[in-house]
Amino acid sequence: MSLVENLSLEPQPKRRKIDPEVKESPSRNCSHWFVRNKVCASCNTIVDNYQGRSFDYLYTGIQMSNEALGFTKRLISQTSWLEDKKLHLVLDLDHTLVHTIKVSQLSESEKYITEEVESRKDLRRFNTGFPEESLIKLRPFVHQFLKECNEMFSLYVYTKGGYDYAQLVLELIDPDKIYFGNRVITRRESPGFKTLDLVLADERGIVVVDDKSSVWPHDKKNLLQIARYNYFGDQSCLLSESKKKIDESDEKGPLNTALRFLMDVHEEFFCDWSRKDLDSVDVRPLLKEISLRWKRKADGVV
Repeated sequence: MSLVENLSLEPQPKRRKIDPEVKESPSRNCSHWFVRNKVCASCNTIVDNYQGRSFDYLYTGIQMSNEALGFTKRLISQTSWLEDKKLHLVLDLDHTLVHTIKVSQLSESEKYITEEVESRKDLRRFNTGFPEESLIKLRPFVHQFLKECNEMFSLYVYTKGGYDYAQLVLELIDPDKIYFGNRVITRRESPGFKTLDLVLADERGIVVVDDKSSVWPHDKKNLLQIARYNYFGDQSCLLSESKKKIDESDEKGPLNTALRFLMDVHEEFFCDWSRKDLDSVDVRPLLKEISLRWKRKADGVV
């Protein structure tokens, strides 16, 4: 559902007449659920000092009241569950899908990597618009991970990096905007802690994959914490003979493991779906249950 196409979700009187011109006097009967560029999408009046949440990263100038936000989150998630059988997946970038380092911070034993950029698809060198020349290294299995996750989830990026940096990474992992579209939250929209308040989906249907739990102080129940990806600066990644780095395995690396875990989550969330109540389903207890099951299996406990 596009908020641009259907902003007026707020219930309206049956005989209400719509004035196409913007009114300066606010309507006393309107709750101003959706405001765009200070104009209420429902009553078409100018709304000053609006206290709603901004969603500029999705649609320029859009703000929602708390009531509208809750309604929209539920509507989007339940539509996604019923029509597409998809949950929502929020992905961090740095140390989760990629590792970025300034070239000046490379150790002497790593400087050979700069000469391999042109011949490797998992490396990108950049400096235009940024203070220092840097390298981006894609995590092994990232392309297959995104492709398969896209079948089960609507995907978001949520990074503490800047907007321009995020767009640079997305050029590598999603150049055609197949996976994320405009669903990209950066430091510009979220300068403090990360929060699911900024994700247009019901928290009961959101899974987060991030290498840090501390940045999600209020949403830890939604978090699947992944092993931190450190390709640069890790001396343990050096082979003793060739002095060249080894990397995570595609088949047995953390992204592959995370994908298998997410497959379990998706399968069990939608299992026996026709008998479930939309108002009571919740992925968070399921995440905890599957995590404990995986831990018991790893420990050899039946």
